Amino acid sequence: MRILVVEDQPKMSNFLKHGLQEVGYAVDIAETGSAAESYLAQGEYDLVILDVMLPDQSGFDTARHIRRDAYHGPILMVTALSTTKDKVHGLDAGADDYLTKPYSIEELLARVRALLRRHSHQQGSSSILKYSDIEMDLVHRKVKRENQEISLTTKEFALLEYFIRNPERPLGRVSIAEHVWDLHFDSESNVIDVYVNLLRKKIDAPFKTKLIHTVVGVGYVLRQNT
Repeated sequence: MRILVVEDQPKMSNFLKHGLQEVGYAVDIAETGSAAESYLAQGEYDLVILDVMLPDQSGFDTARHIRRDAYHGPILMVTALSTTKDKVHGLDAGADDYLTKPYSIEELLARVRALLRRHSHQQGSSSILKYSDIEMDLVHRKVKRENQEISLTTKEFALLEYFIRNPERPLGRVSIAEHVWDLHFDSESNVIDVYVNLLRKKIDAPFKTKLIHTVVGVGYVLRQNT
């Protein structure tokens, strides 16, 4: 899943980015409210983490603007402002939850998981993804094929999730980089190919039917036939 962090302090934004990436989220950073609006106009995000104190406009204004522009995903607002009035202001502006600084990365990740689960239920989608004989449990982070549990690293899990969310659709390396890594990932490197091969060894090699195929000149596709 892809998260936009709106935070102008490099130390804090790096803290959030690394913490979120460690558990498998793709993360982009916007340092201003207007930059956040631009990111959301150009791409799809599953969740926004929004600081209240931004250099160009408040997080309250930013939340109102992105809701006006039809962003329907969850917004987690973070700030040092801790009064009830401030929290009500944030929720009224369009935030779904409000986290007061200082906080631990464990608490932030728990809030993120809760918001994503709630949004998934509201949208009528399931936390279980299936394709062919593969089953992914997004909440418990488990993968099975032919009822055999397969152990994946965080990045392998995120890569397989992107494939299963886009079955039988050729995915280019740039698209994979943007959704599984981030917008600034160097798509000219061979890291994507390396991870696809690692995933194949676990998902395809032990089984008769191969599901991850190379599309020459494009990238890769998840499908049941060649």
